Amino acid sequence: MSELSKARIPDAPAIQRLPLLQLILVGLQHVLLMYGGAIAVPLIIGQAAGLSREEIAFLINADLLVAGIATIVQSLGIGPMGIRMPVMMGASFAAVGSMVAMAGMPGIGLQGIFGATIAAGFFGMLIAPFMSKVVRFFPPLVTGTVITSIGLSLFPVAVNWAGGGAAAAQFGSPVYLAIAALVLATILLIHRFMRGFWVNISVLIGMCLGYVLCGALGMVDLSGMANAPWVQFVTPLHFGLPKFELAPILSMCLVVVIIFVESTGMFLALGKITGEEVCPRRLRRGLMCDAAASFFAGFFNTFTHSSFAQNIGLVQMTGVRCRSVTIVAGGLLIVLSLLPKAAFLVASIPPAVLGGAAIAMFGMVAATGIKILQEADIGDRRNQLLVAVSIGMGLIPVVRPEFFAHLPVWMSPITHSGIAMATLSALVLNLLFNILGGAERAAINDCHAHPH
Repeated sequence: MSELSKARIPDAPAIQRLPLLQLILVGLQHVLLMYGGAIAVPLIIGQAAGLSREEIAFLINADLLVAGIATIVQSLGIGPMGIRMPVMMGASFAAVGSMVAMAGMPGIGLQGIFGATIAAGFFGMLIAPFMSKVVRFFPPLVTGTVITSIGLSLFPVAVNWAGGGAAAAQFGSPVYLAIAALVLATILLIHRFMRGFWVNISVLIGMCLGYVLCGALGMVDLSGMANAPWVQFVTPLHFGLPKFELAPILSMCLVVVIIFVESTGMFLALGKITGEEVCPRRLRRGLMCDAAASFFAGFFNTFTHSSFAQNIGLVQMTGVRCRSVTIVAGGLLIVLSLLPKAAFLVASIPPAVLGGAAIAMFGMVAATGIKILQEADIGDRRNQLLVAVSIGMGLIPVVRPEFFAHLPVWMSPITHSGIAMATLSALVLNLLFNILGGAERAAINDCHAHPH
């Protein structure tokens, strides 16, 4: 085989020629599912920085623009970037704790956050080729454990949404539960009794029914929509020139490493679902896109970006695995960033509607992990211990977020991420049990196979 063919990027899934209406509807599902997470980060940071409602709206539009562009690059593959699989991108929660602290620091503020984001994105592009070589440390045992943990760590989000939202005055009200149940039941019934196109848009149908019911019950809040402009363009460096301070930059560089760890698990999960091999070269392209999106985001008034785990469940549940869908979804995000009224309308979807859909989709992520674990030697007691401890470590930040509150602040991007905790635990234990202990295990197995 020639060197040229060795260096070739593996074939990506074809950009299928689906009917335009179907592409738009399935792409819209992806947007609706990730929209809440996409706008949450700029909302939290904007409030921490004391911005006005108009400035926070600008931050949200900036985030939608960068998320849309990054999604298209990640799915389509442009130059040396993009994993060329159905991936949705958005602002990462891994950096929220650090950025809230920066927002209140004298002399740092938003400009310091943007400077740290730019520097961390550049750092990420430098280390992506090295991080991509860790694929060999992700056998099915580790991959299955990580993917199961991703689903389990997302599940509290689904439950909070289904109960009406974490900030709901009457959390768990029968009305919220009924709406979530309607959405979930609609999705399940479509999967049971219908086929093809209807299954592909089952989540959208369920959410539309839930939204209509919420509108009839007066639960859709559109106040302030009339004041939003029809068109608004995102301008770079809107809040002034970025500031580059050492401490915030170091903190954000650590965040980028954690994002890479999380993204590696997500890319491997998506590879299993779509039947695509995620080799080191392909992983490098995906991580490069994550880092470049963060670098670009700092100039366009937004924050570190990463791949969104919740959309993996949608790919698995609907069976639509072509990247053309997320390319269209990226285009929809860009359109929403330019049309504040449309973005406002999407943001008005009540949490209970999202919750009904999320229970099924996040559960599907965990189910994918369990399926992958079947490929591993799960009958081995050490491997069982690896899975048990790693999933337990991943659930610590989910069950008690304050568990690690007394540890150094610089560790918070790791200790507050269930995905990062589970991934690091699985990698270390696999190294201890199966790689460093490989010779010892082989000898034990040989003893059992040939007793004296």
